Amino acid sequence: MSCEDQIIERLKESGHRPTPQRMMILSALRHAPGHVTAGEVLEQVKESYSFIDLSTVYRTLDMLKQMRLVSETHMGGDQHTYEWIDQVRHHHLVCQGCEGVALLDQELLQSLGENILETYGFEVDIDHLAVFGHCSSCRDSDDEGGS
Repeated sequence: MSCEDQIIERLKESGHRPTPQRMMILSALRHAPGHVTAGEVLEQVKESYSFIDLSTVYRTLDMLKQMRLVSETHMGGDQHTYEWIDQVRHHHLVCQGCEGVALLDQELLQSLGENILETYGFEVDIDHLAVFGHCSSCRDSDDEGGS
């Protein structure tokens, strides 16, 4: 079964129709090289289908987030970004110095979630998280400059 066929099945199972607009938005997200903004998705889809608007993109992104196919994360800057995750949870460490991004192991946050549940009785839903700080290279250069 192709990727598109799997997505069509998942849409139908969740009660959503696989409209051409949704399929183009899904394709833009699935084949993006990483995080994209809603505006970037719109630009990509408009290359093939000029009648789509930003509200359709946002509604589709929201639906895909609810289906846990796409994550929304604030990676700094003024816009939220979206990434195709297809049930695979991952997180990012974002350096505020060099703006580098590194992956953060899901197991670290899984144990955090377990601790929160045990301590507060609150079950967290951490699908995609960006943690901001400074990488070792930026910290080292700050230490050298301050000495």
